[in-house]
Amino acid sequence: MDSPSSSTTGDTSKVPIKSSSSIVESLRGCGISSGTHVDKEELRKNLTMPKYLRFAMRDSIMFKDPTAGENLCIRSKDDHKAVAPSTPMIVFINPRSGGRHGPFLKERLQHLMSEEQVLDMLDVKPHEFLQYGLGCLEMLTGLGDSCAKETRKRIRIMVAGGDGSVGWVLGCLTKLHEQGREPIPPVGIIPLGTGNDLSRSFGWGGSFPFSWKAAIKRTLYKASIGPICRLDSWRLSLSMPEGTIIEPPHSLKHTIEFTLDEGLEFEGELSENVICYEGVFYNYFSIGMDAQVAYGFHHLRNEKPYLAQGPITNKIIYSGYSCTQGWFFTPCTSDPGFRGLKNILRMHVKKFNCPEWEQVPVPTSVRAIVALNLHSYGSGRNPWGNLTPEYLEKRGFVEAQVDDGLLEIFGLKQGWHASFVMSELISAKHIAQLFDWKSEVVNGKMHLCKWMENRGNNQ
Repeated sequence: MDSPSSSTTGDTSKVPIKSSSSIVESLRGCGISSGTHVDKEELRKNLTMPKYLRFAMRDSIMFKDPTAGENLCIRSKDDHKAVAPSTPMIVFINPRSGGRHGPFLKERLQHLMSEEQVLDMLDVKPHEFLQYGLGCLEMLTGLGDSCAKETRKRIRIMVAGGDGSVGWVLGCLTKLHEQGREPIPPVGIIPLGTGNDLSRSFGWGGSFPFSWKAAIKRTLYKASIGPICRLDSWRLSLSMPEGTIIEPPHSLKHTIEFTLDEGLEFEGELSENVICYEGVFYNYFSIGMDAQVAYGFHHLRNEKPYLAQGPITNKIIYSGYSCTQGWFFTPCTSDPGFRGLKNILRMHVKKFNCPEWEQVPVPTSVRAIVALNLHSYGSGRNPWGNLTPEYLEKRGFVEAQVDDGLLEIFGLKQGWHASFVMSELISAKHIAQLFDWKSEVVNGKMHLCKWMENRGNNQ
């Protein structure tokens, strides 16, 4: 998730980040060799919904009314014999991802399934499909339509895009659990982004293949037979003084004010009038220089979209942009916040199997702190490293998993240290492994507080 660093906010801000861990179902790509033959007609049969259901869902989304497709239920006798496919599938495509391959991919997917089952995320937002399209299936189920019932039960979702697109869909699916609309459709990935860390973590690959026409067919087949795995999700709540200038990513939504009351005392004066945001992350969340670079690159790409011609180009631009932000060369006369987070940050955590808050010292010279939820960071790197049992026991850690309800907190120093970590020559600076986290940034400009609660609710 693109997040602003401490330097992007205004005066005295208080940013409570309230996060809860839940579990979202994801598909794991099973191993299929490139030479495996996939019968196109058999695949289409397994994925394509009956025509009347596709049209009913289309009309419901178009008119933003789950009952808009009810008239299509007055069917011919042949329609009454309709049978739900074994793995009905909906595909979301972000046309801006993958060097703008979206339009070509959309045409190919529509050929393999149907036009109504392939949705452009710029035209049909994920929450609109869940509210109206999936709501249509639930409405028909309530009317006794057995085909709609089985389709709703078996439906799976594919996302053709980067980690941001996948996170957008997963965040919307979380609402289904809150509304008691189960089962929650599992999600698979066609990697079109730059880093594709979620895709890498679940076996879908790290990049969009050059032989994509054949690869897409195999990917859809994998999605139809792949096993279902679990993934932790973490909810963040931020607050800052009213009037603070910020351009939040789409993953952060404005919300009502909440009160932070965890028995911890905060230094400095907190603003009485605040604005609050909430969001969800699945990959990692960072504070400091790493966040500043990611946030700046995000806006640079939006301002100059012609630069985003593909993952390789994006990585080159990202690396060059990092060098301009002070990662490698920071004058000693700079703001203390640029020389190390220790000067401006206090962090309290709840460690594994420990109910009490514990203050964790921020290591000297650490300029970025990352809360990692996956084994993959920065296009497939593993900064946490493969730790030995002896080291895990010594530090009080457990082996990291994507569904363990825990976050791994590590630090990056200057750009040279980050470069060695990204080259996997060394591990990052291990700070903590926890299920609750609360931090406070104090430098006269911003206060940041964060906590995470593992509620263990399955989705």
